[in-house]
Amino acid sequence: MNPVMERTPTLQTKLPKVGTTIFTVMSALAAEKGAVNLGQGFPDFDCDPRLVHAVTDAMTQGLNQYPPMPGVPVLREAVAAKVQALHGRAYNPATEITITAGATQAILTAILAVVRAGDEVIVLEPCYDSYVPNIELAGGTVVAVPLTPGTFRPDFDKISAAITPRTRAILVNSPHNPSATIWTHADMLKLQDILAPTDVLLISDEVYEHMVYAPNEHLSAARYPGLAARAFIVSSFGKTYHVTGWKIGTVCAPASMTAEFRKVHQFNVFTVNTPMQHGLATYMADPAPYLQLPAFYAAKRDLFRTGLARTRFKLLPSEGSYFQCVDISGLAVAERNLPEADFCQWLTTEIGVAAIPLSAFYGNGFDQKVIRFCYAKKDDTLRAALDRLARL
Repeated sequence: MNPVMERTPTLQTKLPKVGTTIFTVMSALAAEKGAVNLGQGFPDFDCDPRLVHAVTDAMTQGLNQYPPMPGVPVLREAVAAKVQALHGRAYNPATEITITAGATQAILTAILAVVRAGDEVIVLEPCYDSYVPNIELAGGTVVAVPLTPGTFRPDFDKISAAITPRTRAILVNSPHNPSATIWTHADMLKLQDILAPTDVLLISDEVYEHMVYAPNEHLSAARYPGLAARAFIVSSFGKTYHVTGWKIGTVCAPASMTAEFRKVHQFNVFTVNTPMQHGLATYMADPAPYLQLPAFYAAKRDLFRTGLARTRFKLLPSEGSYFQCVDISGLAVAERNLPEADFCQWLTTEIGVAAIPLSAFYGNGFDQKVIRFCYAKKDDTLRAALDRLARL
């Protein structure tokens, strides 16, 4: 009998440009060097114990089997009530709101539901790193339109010029990761006007919706009838309630769009874990946690910015999200023409603070000497980082 030869078939990758993400690389380097990790965007503090208790109660009550595919009704109803109260738009929780396994799954599912081979999808760079691979997995063509370097404001002339008969959707993210800018009322009206004569769909990534700082406010696509009528609006409980590891999000969309979304969702993840959905629904009865979140994070932002002001970093605005971008061109080490990625490696290794280069959020690696810190950390963590950055 001849021995069986082991041979793993060669795979043709669907994502030839994708490797290990910058977040994994920088987090690993931070751990290796004992650096303060302000790179990856997640809190290092606990959520409200009341939320944990609400989930525990749901478990002990036996709410541990499959929930309905679109999410438990009581949570969808709570989301509908919140959107109505904050943005004045009524979504039917039965047919227009879906609970997802995080916002990243929500975005992928929306793209898979509507994008076909050859369709074009506009992304505004710099952008969250899942957008482009999601479009490619759906067989779509990515059309990258740069936000204005330095200010990261939308360039509507370039957006208009990018729309063709093959454009299927546009992805918009406000508050914006990584730049921490927000879209204004004028911006939203302009987008509404541009899209009005087209059939282009909108995927509005609003996961940092409750982190917009006075005097600004979050302007959801739900507030604009011409946008809401064509939009998948994506939100995140993980970001809002400091539980990023729970991976629970929501999508609000018109009933016809939701029907297509759910066709993919049911064969993607099918549904989302039951006790956490019930726990979140109970917790949402009190709006204070999300209404008070802007003040909570504004205090951390101000603490961090005050410390950074004593360095040679040039601070960019942080209008929303929990990120702070800085221009590094004034630092002596950066003056040696170090690329952003190399500077972040140096900063982690030599100074002991990890950050993320903005070039990682561009398909072409555009380098403008800007890096991003995350200030969703304990005050002591931020002070420890600032003590090290004071050397700069």
